[in-house]
Amino acid sequence: MDTTRAATGGPQLIAYADRFGGSIRGLTDLLRGPLAGAFAGVHVLPFFTPFDGADAGFDPVDHAEVDPRLGTWADVAEVASSHAVMADVIVNHVSSESAAFQDVVRNGRASPWAEMFLTLGTVFGEGVSEADLAAIYRPRPGLPFTAMTLGGERRLVWTTFTPQQVDLDIRSPLAWEYLTGVMDRQTSSGVTLHRLDAVGYVAKVPGTSCFMLPEATAVVQRVREHAHAHGARVLLEIHAHYEQQVRIARTVDLVYDFALPPLLLHAFAAADPAPLGRWLDVRPTNAVTVLDTHDGIGIIDAGTGPAGEPGLLEDPQIDRLVEWIHEQSGGESRRATGGAASNLDLYQVNCTFFDALGADDDRYLLARLVQLFVPGIPQVYYVGLLAGRNDMELLERTGVGRDINRHHYTAREIAADLERPVVRRQLAALRLRAQHPAFAGAATHVVDGSVVRLTWTDGSHRAELEADVATARGAVTATTPDGGTATWSLEELESMPWAAAGAATEEPRG
Repeated sequence: MDTTRAATGGPQLIAYADRFGGSIRGLTDLLRGPLAGAFAGVHVLPFFTPFDGADAGFDPVDHAEVDPRLGTWADVAEVASSHAVMADVIVNHVSSESAAFQDVVRNGRASPWAEMFLTLGTVFGEGVSEADLAAIYRPRPGLPFTAMTLGGERRLVWTTFTPQQVDLDIRSPLAWEYLTGVMDRQTSSGVTLHRLDAVGYVAKVPGTSCFMLPEATAVVQRVREHAHAHGARVLLEIHAHYEQQVRIARTVDLVYDFALPPLLLHAFAAADPAPLGRWLDVRPTNAVTVLDTHDGIGIIDAGTGPAGEPGLLEDPQIDRLVEWIHEQSGGESRRATGGAASNLDLYQVNCTFFDALGADDDRYLLARLVQLFVPGIPQVYYVGLLAGRNDMELLERTGVGRDINRHHYTAREIAADLERPVVRRQLAALRLRAQHPAFAGAATHVVDGSVVRLTWTDGSHRAELEADVATARGAVTATTPDGGTATWSLEELESMPWAAAGAATEEPRG
């Protein structure tokens, strides 16, 4: 393929502070201690009050305050002094226990906050048809309404996700004041990346799907302008057909590359990286790459579009891939996916990425290396960093499918996992990605049979990955600080000169 200058950035960690470090300060200690040199930034998953609500912090009662059990805004500013910090701005909804909505519960239409929240009536007025309701896209079974008593009057409140998450009316000046207040509180404490959670659902228009409408795009642009004025950028969190992701990427700062994980899994499952190669040909480079996150593995992002648009994978390939993941995980993912547990979509598979690959160290390291060599900002989920296994005990306790990949790590577990060869080699690869000068340059890719070759060059600096998905073998070849070139197999990654914390780069990075 032709060489293209790639938008890029150093690796970032994704972590819940309570589940990885115990607090924001504990998370900072990990980043500066055993993880030093591996990460340039961190996405601290919701740390607001409370961090342990109905949706693991994505339903904050107070979105502008740090839960005191995790720390303070001063602790956020402290981690921001050494690492770029991303925080969530939950654009679509607030907690039903928030002070503003509780005032609406007491006073109904007379509440000064009433206009801030959506009901069936505020969108559809006095008339709504069966076709109108059927057209609404909701990522869960049923209609997005919850019957509640507001000021003594029974109303249908718009709740896209859960009854505990009440949708905002973004048309209201009060809602905009609320959102900008959240953003300003974050940036004043050093946050430079806003992750716009559930932003695709923020606009509701009668007779439409109420998902990723032009009105939602306008909200994104307004949020983006506000962020830029305060020295921050925005990342959109949207699961959609790949062509829509490409279009959206042209108008925003950053998008997730959610197609990469299922395409990598398919490559190993079928010894077929051709669909991955086609995606590499067209994908946006202003992307954040992931293998797994706090949500499930978004298989649908590589699939057929809502109007039948061809996907990167055909429907039978998607079906075989989902079944393959269930087999590789020993059936554990099946128990956490679709109708088996609370889940966004039948084809959002809940499973750790390590278990999705059969807990095979070589497959997993190759998948991580491919992610690190694909243009964009690589983010590594804390469970994935430690090559974590499915947490069946937590799943059984909560009944929430995504909890299978949201383990609460003790300090002892972290210390033990950091000694595992697969984790040490993964950290070596992360330090290569964070420190080698070639990654400031341009990227090319070649797919030949079962082999994927990804190459970065910047002047005399070069780093190349060759990965064979059929044999799960691979090697990294790179220029070295002494001016030479060397090659390392998967087993030899720890011997790379960048592998140790604080290792020197070939020359200072700009």
